[in-house]
Amino acid sequence: MPLGLRRKKNKSKESSTLVENEEVDGVAGGSASKSSVNGGGLPPPPASLRPKLVFHTQLAHGSPTGRIEGFTNVKELYSKIAEAFNLSPPEILFCTLNTHKIDMEKLLGGQIGLEDFIFAHIKGQKKEVEIFKAEDALGLTITDNGAGYAFIKRIKESSVVDNVKVICVGDHVECINGKNIVGTRHYEVARMLKELPKGEAFTLKLVEPMKAFDMLEPRSRGAKPAGENKIASGRGTLRLRSKGPATVEEVPTEFEEKAVKKVDDLLESYMGIRDTELAATMVEVGRDKNNPDEFAMALDETLGDFAFPDEFVFDVWGAIGDAKQGRF
Repeated sequence: MPLGLRRKKNKSKESSTLVENEEVDGVAGGSASKSSVNGGGLPPPPASLRPKLVFHTQLAHGSPTGRIEGFTNVKELYSKIAEAFNLSPPEILFCTLNTHKIDMEKLLGGQIGLEDFIFAHIKGQKKEVEIFKAEDALGLTITDNGAGYAFIKRIKESSVVDNVKVICVGDHVECINGKNIVGTRHYEVARMLKELPKGEAFTLKLVEPMKAFDMLEPRSRGAKPAGENKIASGRGTLRLRSKGPATVEEVPTEFEEKAVKKVDDLLESYMGIRDTELAATMVEVGRDKNNPDEFAMALDETLGDFAFPDEFVFDVWGAIGDAKQGRF
């Protein structure tokens, strides 16, 4: 079937306790006993059959250390963190791995190294800003936390938004021109911002992550596209999936790392988003496909909500092929 004609498809409670006197020194590790769960596509297993992996966590602005376990996706992870610190899950904006700083190269995506330490960034100050769209492109890269919050992952130097100093990497985009967009996926938020008319002003309501005193530093522009984002430990990773149970997997191969990075770059170029979990899923879908049409139909089956442009699908197929051949 030609690529352009492909048919799109529609779319017992475990405790979490605080460890009051436990110190975090550099990269702390959560202990884990290796286990496995059923493959992707199956319904989440009962709590008794989930991987018995324990991770350590803190609130990024400062807190005692908590222990969490028994989660199989990002929403469950946030619930466990919230339970440990007596918060409501919607207070959590996003998590970073092995650093309390707002470092987009350490952002928690679809994988957690079995020895990674999780820092949760919660809602801080709200702010409202009016921006004049002097150019077609605002210079923003949007991602989301997997639980309904889109936020700014990167700000392009000398762009429209770069000149508005109150806007920072890590800010959650709550409203655009008065319309609440909580629950809207990152690619939809990026499209809404792109479609705002040039030559007119618009308003953003933002929520910045709560900061500790040692985090009050000059504004960062976020992760560089070429930067490394290795979050796996030497012992393996816990792969969190939007559909199906989490699985314990080996450290990503060189092919997987290069292919995921290239696909993530293409997501930013075509759609204005970065999403390593989405990129990893696309690489997984395409690694055993024989041609771009077969790959496109598999994408529709797995990720039908996205409606990717044909040119983007061709480029992703080419990137996966290049990674297989070691041409990066």
